[in-house]
Amino acid sequence: MSSSITQGRPERGPGGSPARPRQPSLAQLRAFVAVAEHLHFRDAATAIGMSQPALSSAVSALEETLDIQLLERTTRKVLLSPAGERLAARARTVLDAVGALMEEADAARAPFTGVLRLGVIPTVAPYLLPIVLRLVHDSYPDLDLQVHEEQTSSLLDGLTQGRLDLLLLAVPLGVPGVSEIPLFDEDFVLVTPCDHWLAGRHDIPREALRELDLLLLDEGHCLRDQALDVCHEAGRTDGIQTTTSAAGLSTLVQLVGGGLGVTLLPRTALRVETGRSDRLATGYFAEPAPSRRIALAMRVGAARQGEFEAFASALRKELARLPVRVVTG
Repeated sequence: MSSSITQGRPERGPGGSPARPRQPSLAQLRAFVAVAEHLHFRDAATAIGMSQPALSSAVSALEETLDIQLLERTTRKVLLSPAGERLAARARTVLDAVGALMEEADAARAPFTGVLRLGVIPTVAPYLLPIVLRLVHDSYPDLDLQVHEEQTSSLLDGLTQGRLDLLLLAVPLGVPGVSEIPLFDEDFVLVTPCDHWLAGRHDIPREALRELDLLLLDEGHCLRDQALDVCHEAGRTDGIQTTTSAAGLSTLVQLVGGGLGVTLLPRTALRVETGRSDRLATGYFAEPAPSRRIALAMRVGAARQGEFEAFASALRKELARLPVRVVTG
């Protein structure tokens, strides 16, 4: 009595939990599919580079694992059982899926392939993206570059949350868990109306910023904060009361051309933005001129860190043509 009761119970694993059913191995599935295709053990074994005894053993083990007869064996031929015909199609699907998985893994291991989600701040995107896009097109044709233009806070949130992979923006950031790869430093240039007393000068002292009507970008732009920092360093202590501001640099320089004040532009933006109007002039600060640093930013320990560093190195070579000081090392 006790013996029959024991045999009727399900197998138990450690701790009394139900034992997990055995799973077929890929080798077993591969052997079965080969036999199903060739209906001949010797030909099937040759096709997959397995000895005939090993192949026969693998198919038998699969039948035992699945608790079903897959083949009908005779002295002259091998036939699929009705269940074998059904499961052969499933087995092929599994092997095809595993093959696709391995191909995807191979592609993921290859550098500069797959998707790269790049975030860029608005005061960098119009001026550096042409260089970035040309570099990717010429050197990394298998890279699927997706560009997102957002303000710094949104970009950092996207990076830390995994929505973005790499950022191109002004630093330092001082954000835990984010690593910076410096690219270059660029000076700020004073943009004025043509008849302004500082127009065309190349030796403007920073202290001149104490008295100027400075136009700024809207709050949230890092360039606005940088301009305010420059004014503070110049000794401006009364703050800047802004009754007029702009959402982008293009609007900002148009306001300057209209005589509403002056503004600071990064050197990379100067040619594009001042070329829109003949009512604008530029002035350059005495050394050391106020400047900002542009860098790539990534998550600390990013899986593609080596790839990102190589990308930064290639990008520095392209940026050497611009009026900037490339950061090496």
